[in-house]
Amino acid sequence: MEIICKNCHQKYTGNYCNNCGQSTETHKINWHFLWHDIQHGLLHFDKGILYSLKQLFTRPGDSIREFIEGKRVNHFKPLSLVVVLATLYGVLYHYFKINLLPDVPAENLNYGDFNEWMSTHFSWVTIATIPLFTLGTYICFRKQGYNFVEYFVLNTFKASQKLFAHILLFPLLIYFNGTEEIQKVTSFIYAIDIVLIFWTNIQFFNKISIVKAFFLSLFSHIIFLVCFLVFTAIIMILTGRLTL
Repeated sequence: MEIICKNCHQKYTGNYCNNCGQSTETHKINWHFLWHDIQHGLLHFDKGILYSLKQLFTRPGDSIREFIEGKRVNHFKPLSLVVVLATLYGVLYHYFKINLLPDVPAENLNYGDFNEWMSTHFSWVTIATIPLFTLGTYICFRKQGYNFVEYFVLNTFKASQKLFAHILLFPLLIYFNGTEEIQKVTSFIYAIDIVLIFWTNIQFFNKISIVKAFFLSLFSHIIFLVCFLVFTAIIMILTGRLTL
């Protein structure tokens, strides 16, 4: 039977208007509508964020490969997911005033400014490192049939995976904040990052052997580290924090 769209007045059949895309069912605006709008419109909790995070910690490589190949309806958008998680981490980092360098004398490091800058720009810093990860992935896995942008999506999801792991482990940073042990905690968290990267890559590149995927992931991460050090040095030189 034909339905007249309440939005554009187009006649159509089915569950959605073929002209403007509005759903056939337009529920009464009440508290239930408002709660669903918060879930679906702001954070998409009914499917998006929770679904993507669950997939990234149960079958990360497989789910990312499926996303790239077209299975996307249930996932939260990868860049949006990074921004949401990085913003949350930045807020926590700022609120608890995490000091990762307790051994550096205060007169040699204006940590307050650094902490403030990191907390307010954390999402952009995180996004800025994704192309560096992607470069390493593209160089090492270029024969696996994916283009640079697809590898960018892969590394965007891996960034979200890492950020959520950091959020879950954030109580450790709070507990050891400002102590010498915090450097051991950050080393432990970094080790978790490495495990997640290798696990995801081995699953994602399922057409090559586990050993080959492992060593290519290792070389890829080395390329990232070199690029990151060069990039950091350039930024520090341009900002006057490092002189040649």
